[in-house]
Amino acid sequence: MYHLHYWPGIQGRGEFVRLALEAAGAPYVDIARADEPAGRGMAAMLHYLEDDSIVRPPFACPFLVDGKLVIGQTAAILLYLGPRLGLVGKSEADRLWTHQLQLTIADAVAEVHDTHHPVASRLYYEEQTQEARRRAEDFRKARLPRFLAWFEAVLARNPRNAGRLAGGKGLHLVGARLSYADLSLFQLVEGLLYAFPRATRRHLKKTPGVAALHVAVAQHKRVANYLHSERRFPFSEEGIFRRYPELDG
Repeated sequence: MYHLHYWPGIQGRGEFVRLALEAAGAPYVDIARADEPAGRGMAAMLHYLEDDSIVRPPFACPFLVDGKLVIGQTAAILLYLGPRLGLVGKSEADRLWTHQLQLTIADAVAEVHDTHHPVASRLYYEEQTQEARRRAEDFRKARLPRFLAWFEAVLARNPRNAGRLAGGKGLHLVGARLSYADLSLFQLVEGLLYAFPRATRRHLKKTPGVAALHVAVAQHKRVANYLHSERRFPFSEEGIFRRYPELDG
């Protein structure tokens, strides 16, 4: 049983790990959401973050506890889980390439966060609105299309997608099977459609492969069940992806 630790009530970076666990049908507990009398809840999560007895403490959430292992950072968690959940290729080249894709998704997520908090995370959005407008404009016009175009190129250059790109069915970032990178790209696009619906839809028209992969992942049986369950929290202005209409030019 995997123990996932992340702040309750929001998707955040923990959602990338949840999607992998859910898609694989892996048994896990979302510790901070669970009942404290059972030795879980916020107190259990804070133990790893604040207790001096933890020799290798995670810097922040999310982190995964598997037996004696405590693994922080979304990309590192997925690097660990990928082969155990069957969500990464068996070759070292495939594992490293999938990890690179995940790290690039992490870069994109960080830039999304900085569109609404460009000055400091400790400040409210309302205290940095002017800077946020400038940062969001650059993200929409320069960074968003660059990220999507790169993932489109990755899909086009995957030999296992040959003959499928036009139809848009059965596309994968690595090899011919679902990987955690596919799931994470789905989540990135979902978040972008929430935060920047107009800009994202415009750019997705130019990256049909990314758009098709997004649709296909949502239709994956276990993923679809999760997306329609109470376990999937909605996006909100407390998470990484936030909808401020004035930032979506």
